[in-house]
Amino acid sequence: MNRYFIYLAYNGACYCGWQRQPNGRSVQQCLEEVLSTVLRQVVSVVGAGRTDAGVHARMTVAHFDTFEAVADLSQLTDKLNRMLPKDIAVYKIVAVNKTAHARFDALSRTYKYFITDRKNPFDYGWTCRMSLRNIHFERMNEACKILFDYSDFTSFSKLHTDVRTNNCRILEASWSRDGETWIFTIRADRFLRNMVRAIAGTLLEVGRGKITVQDFRHIIEARDRCRAGASVPAEGLALVDVTYPNSIFVNY
Repeated sequence: MNRYFIYLAYNGACYCGWQRQPNGRSVQQCLEEVLSTVLRQVVSVVGAGRTDAGVHARMTVAHFDTFEAVADLSQLTDKLNRMLPKDIAVYKIVAVNKTAHARFDALSRTYKYFITDRKNPFDYGWTCRMSLRNIHFERMNEACKILFDYSDFTSFSKLHTDVRTNNCRILEASWSRDGETWIFTIRADRFLRNMVRAIAGTLLEVGRGKITVQDFRHIIEARDRCRAGASVPAEGLALVDVTYPNSIFVNY
């Protein structure tokens, strides 16, 4: 078997998420169907993460196997882009070691959440529009620093998931401004289901003065999803980067 990493992006608005679902169209399903057609064999893909319904990926990674080596990866990329829906795009395909795994070998994943209070048709579906009046982003950034003090993020996890641990290592977390848009950037070794949207929603409560920075710490320590704020809408969230050790790539 030959294994490859496929780097791709998608607009998640029309999908039930990354993972195959019995009652909806997923990004994984679309990609598997087109790969199977082009390669003339049944192909399964394993993604670096499972984005929820409506969540986007400006860059993500998945792996797949073939019986025979692909002679021209650039040509395969072009064929896939011609056949895939307009809201899924393949950037590149690279050969990796046979044991490389898109999910388990990832060193970090980075998400960004975009919010604005301005109506812009060119941001529609990519940025969450909400009132930013009286939101103190400096206070929210103070709360962000608290995330580095903890590893158990049960308070920001969707309930009744199949993961063995709710421990994650936060590597970066902050709010920054780009014109009329505020962006929450968070990077970690792994994420729990709904974690980014739950953290962002709770930080916004800090910014609005509904809870204090110290309350934010207590919410994390409580390990209780009911104590945290409501999740922000999916439309403003995008997976933007996944990193791997160089050693898993062929000919490194």
